[in-house]
Amino acid sequence: MRAVLLIDFGSTYTKLTAVDLDTPSILGRSQAFTTASTDISIGLQNALAALETNCGALHYEARLACSSAAGGLNMVACGLVPSLTSKAAKLAAFGAGAKVIKTFAYQLTLGDIEDINAMKPDILLLSGGIDGGNSEVIIHNAGMLRQTKGNFPIVLAGNRSAQDDCASLLKGSSHPVYQADNVMPEMNKLNIEPVAKVIREIFLKRIILAKGLNKATSMIDGILMPTPSAVLDALTLLSEGDKNTPGVGELIAVDLGGATTDVYSIAKGYPTNPTTVLRGLPEPFVKRTVEGDLGMRYNAIGIREAVGDEVLSQLCGLPVDAMSATVQTYHENPSKLPETDQERAIDKALAAAAISTALARHAGVLEQVYTPVGPMYQQTGKDLTQVERLIVTGGALIYSKSIDQIIDSALLLQEPFALIPKQLHVSADKNYVLSALGLLAGYEQSAALNLLLEFFGREEANAVV
Repeated sequence: MRAVLLIDFGSTYTKLTAVDLDTPSILGRSQAFTTASTDISIGLQNALAALETNCGALHYEARLACSSAAGGLNMVACGLVPSLTSKAAKLAAFGAGAKVIKTFAYQLTLGDIEDINAMKPDILLLSGGIDGGNSEVIIHNAGMLRQTKGNFPIVLAGNRSAQDDCASLLKGSSHPVYQADNVMPEMNKLNIEPVAKVIREIFLKRIILAKGLNKATSMIDGILMPTPSAVLDALTLLSEGDKNTPGVGELIAVDLGGATTDVYSIAKGYPTNPTTVLRGLPEPFVKRTVEGDLGMRYNAIGIREAVGDEVLSQLCGLPVDAMSATVQTYHENPSKLPETDQERAIDKALAAAAISTALARHAGVLEQVYTPVGPMYQQTGKDLTQVERLIVTGGALIYSKSIDQIIDSALLLQEPFALIPKQLHVSADKNYVLSALGLLAGYEQSAALNLLLEFFGREEANAVV
């Protein structure tokens, strides 16, 4: 037997999965409360003891870990053009465990510097200009950023002709400076991965210190990646397969949590109609978005505001006053579980509304335009209408007995020009294996793929919505 231990240091729980690579199979799972406030190794030891009770003492040839940080890594982005800066920054951040809280375009002002100081970001992305293009703005902004307080890292990812000047201006400031390839080297051509790699490195350094993970180094072989990156790796492998085994094809995943709703798509998203043309920046094949205002408890009010009182009231079949009171209770008491039929109905309505809104924001949209040759359509973002597979995770979904009803309601809520799926085969990550198998994918890909296909690749095991 070749046993590997896969560890996910979550904000609340430390989750363990033991895998036999020879079979391959899951040997056992356990979890314990994360003890970041004291000594994180205590929570790990507690989870290990529980795992040993379940499947006996095992010798592990590797102990691989990922970790999340409560709230993620808050990032500010500064660039040249508003729409391009925002899009490029978000795509780079979301795949690396960060979230963009504010974007600034054009030349920074003293007021902007005050805003950045007030936000206290964990990281700042400084971009602007294609290679060989505008240098004035990014150089000006580098000089202005010297005045910002704190010691958050600054990542330079703009016009390569201005990189050295920017680095020189920031040298001696309170901010560590990292350099990456231009996030947009040519007009409308994104280069996301080099920036995402740097952000992941910063993320790991931060959470290792913040969570005291250095105290657990003797028990693990290292923190390999942020948890969102592990999930993304698992979904990508499941979709694409490897050289010996095909994957399941294009897919979408939704992680519905108490504070946020994450959407992943592994899909090209090209137009499916010959009368449609693409507009805006190209979308990556592997994409993750985070909706920080949509959550089942901490941001239940955000869900209500996103869809409106009338829609949420109709979804749960209750008067607006009763619905609003329960949503307010959830917001004020995030640990509360539904106890009555009324609360369960509101939970289902919140889940459907959150998924509907998050999918619409993640996917593209069509706009009808009129040309000399007749009506045409412009597509902005990804066309996901032909994607047929959905994986759901998050306690509100995996423990629900009404997943199919929730997803059906979410799809029915969509606007006509939203490019979301029309029909979905739905499977749930009831055993929380996605992050674990994403870790395993980097160690023994074939074993990870076989297990992913076992859990999520069988059509007959999935509900059709």
